[in-house]
Amino acid sequence: MIDTAKLDAVMSRCPVMPVLVVNDVALARPMAEALVAGGLSTLEVTLRTPCALEVIQEMSKVPGALVGAGTVLNPSDMDRAVKAGARFIVSPGLTEALAKASVEHDVPFLPGVANAGDIMRGLDLGLSRFKFFPAVTNGGIPALKSLASVFGSNVRFCSTGGITEESAPDWLALPSVACVGGSWVTAGTFDADKVRQRATAAALLKV
Repeated sequence: MIDTAKLDAVMSRCPVMPVLVVNDVALARPMAEALVAGGLSTLEVTLRTPCALEVIQEMSKVPGALVGAGTVLNPSDMDRAVKAGARFIVSPGLTEALAKASVEHDVPFLPGVANAGDIMRGLDLGLSRFKFFPAVTNGGIPALKSLASVFGSNVRFCSTGGITEESAPDWLALPSVACVGGSWVTAGTFDADKVRQRATAAALLKV
């Protein structure tokens, strides 16, 4: 059975969920520490680099950090991520296999959706929380407003893909949006002070 309350706890924790592509394990802990110090404690580590699972392990050691795995494409990815310490799972798309695996692992699962058909399949599987992805190229705010008007208040989203520091407040103003995913908080060469400052600004976007 899908536990929506657990996923709501993840999505409501911070207005911005940093989407992290980390190529060096040595940066994992200082990056997580800077983000948490700035007020962003829900961290999505994408499985796009060879060291991603090690990064999840290291970031999970930081007090206050809630670390999840992103770019999870199949049950094998999910299994490895959970074993590495991921406490929630984010996928760019929705498959029945991933939904079933999330129930078996008892882990909050945020699947990507791009249209009404995706959302309907998710609802059939007992899901009502989704990642609207890629948000901007899928029509942006007008598209999500249209989808939200069809499915009502029982469906909520984390919008990700092309969202910037400047556009995030407009997305967060939508009643259907619980949080947004963004890579701008850690963009560029890692600088702990800069990341903390960006995280502080992002954490204040919405209470």
